Amino acid sequence: MKLKHKALLYNFIGFTVIFIIVRLLLGYFVPMHRFLLAGISAVTATVFAPKFALARIKGKEKMVMKWVLKKEIKEF
Repeated sequence: MKLKHKALLYNFIGFTVIFIIVRLLLGYFVPMHRFLLAGISAVTATVFAPKFALARIKGKEKMVMKWVLKKEIKEF
């Protein structure tokens, strides 16, 4: 699998997991309309999901991850 596709897959999985967790927790504790609940969950997941990207480091292409909750950029 190419690194570009792997990064895209990791971005999707990270977003999906956070979206589902926030959606279920908000739906359980706060009764509100489905579309509003989905919108709030999507914005929250967009902000808090880790971002995976490709970077050229010392002539080699590597996958890197940046996350709101961590300061440093992690290489894979």
